[in-house]
Amino acid sequence: MGRRRKKLPFYENVTIIDLAAEGKAIAKIKTGGQDDKEMIVFVIGCVPGDVVDIQVTRKKKTFMEAYPVSFKKYSDLRVDAKCSHFGVCGGCKWQNLPYTKQLEYKHKQVVEQLTHIGGIELPEAETILASPKEYFYRNKLEFTFSNRRWLTKEEIADESPKQMDALGFHIPKMFDKIVDVETCYLQDEPSNQIRLAIKQYALDNGLSFFDLRNDEGFLRNLIIRTSTTGDLMVIVSFYYEDKSLREGLLNFIKEKFPQISSLMYVINPKKNDTITDLPVKLFAGNDHIFEQMEDLCFKIGPKSFYQTNSEQAYNLYCLVREYAGLTGEETVYDLYTGTGTIANFIAKNARKVVGVEYVPEAIDDARVNSEINKIKNTVFYAGDMKDVLNNDFIVKNGKPDVLITDPPRAGMHKDVVKVILNAAPERIVYVSCNAATQARDIQLFDERYRVMRYRPVDMFPHTAHVENIALLVKKS
Repeated sequence: MGRRRKKLPFYENVTIIDLAAEGKAIAKIKTGGQDDKEMIVFVIGCVPGDVVDIQVTRKKKTFMEAYPVSFKKYSDLRVDAKCSHFGVCGGCKWQNLPYTKQLEYKHKQVVEQLTHIGGIELPEAETILASPKEYFYRNKLEFTFSNRRWLTKEEIADESPKQMDALGFHIPKMFDKIVDVETCYLQDEPSNQIRLAIKQYALDNGLSFFDLRNDEGFLRNLIIRTSTTGDLMVIVSFYYEDKSLREGLLNFIKEKFPQISSLMYVINPKKNDTITDLPVKLFAGNDHIFEQMEDLCFKIGPKSFYQTNSEQAYNLYCLVREYAGLTGEETVYDLYTGTGTIANFIAKNARKVVGVEYVPEAIDDARVNSEINKIKNTVFYAGDMKDVLNNDFIVKNGKPDVLITDPPRAGMHKDVVKVILNAAPERIVYVSCNAATQARDIQLFDERYRVMRYRPVDMFPHTAHVENIALLVKKS
């Protein structure tokens, strides 16, 4: 006979006091009993000042997780979310907070993580850099076709036949359920118009939407990329080839939206949605779009990485350039260079820029971007950072005067940190999308480097994500 599952507690009149790094709200509860200790509870769907009854869904030794069953009092901080899909699709979780408050909590989050995790001496943080746009700031969105539309409780209760095909976003923790998006406020028009027109064409012409459980169906994914230059790329992902059906849809898109400068498609028969290892084929227009930043053009292909908030990316790179303090005489290393955006952006202010990135295709893009901008003082290498960046590499390329690093969320490998310490650049500019791992890495530099400046940067309004840029200067 199986062990009976222990019933998890229910608490009444709980006051929400803060927001956590991952966007969940925080409450503190006296657990009662012999210990009567105070425990942190992470609660979804709340903002500071809410008073709620909560049901615990997970209980650990040091924390609990819960969801609100009922609201006894709504916080004065609350605002109405703009999006009708708020709270369902899993994106933009902070739409119910004023943007000024979102910035306050993000700023606080970065300071606390650097202080508590890093445990090092820090200057006062510079004011968080707000995004120029609160809405319509993304230049890339990916949507999923599914024959398993997410249903509301009211729809489930109504037993009448329903149209189950959807084109939208995954419901969190439900891999096979897709919320059918009517209007998304993340990407400017014609993004919504394109998505809705494609969905209607598919319904009118009987094209099958993908079945995520059984791996069957014709239409799989839709990617829309825009740029500040007005270029527009649309990529349709099909599960299998059917030339007649495929060309019918693509010709419809081409004729309906003549402003599309790059119309492409991919056949993806795999178990996952990624297209990085698949050939993306051109149907109409060019196989790329361009992004503009100052006097530079960046070529963006269907697989290219580019910061998804174009305007704020420019502000971030200006900060990187300012923190680097270049005079034109320096050798600069740009680690995790991606498609070389930062490397090319700062090249005119340096003697030489050396970019390193794990993904070979990204390095190909970086070299192309140097070439089309007639930049002659960059050199790029592909490979695992901990393997490429060694003492022989430094001898070959010269000792860096300034080092810029923008690693993934996991931060830098300890071996990379050791090589940087041996190379001993005068300044390190550390850009991070995860202040917790940034704090851990900065602690490793503490014996030789001092944090002189740091500034949080908001790339993603209405989410809990926040970037941070820090300047480390070698101690004398």
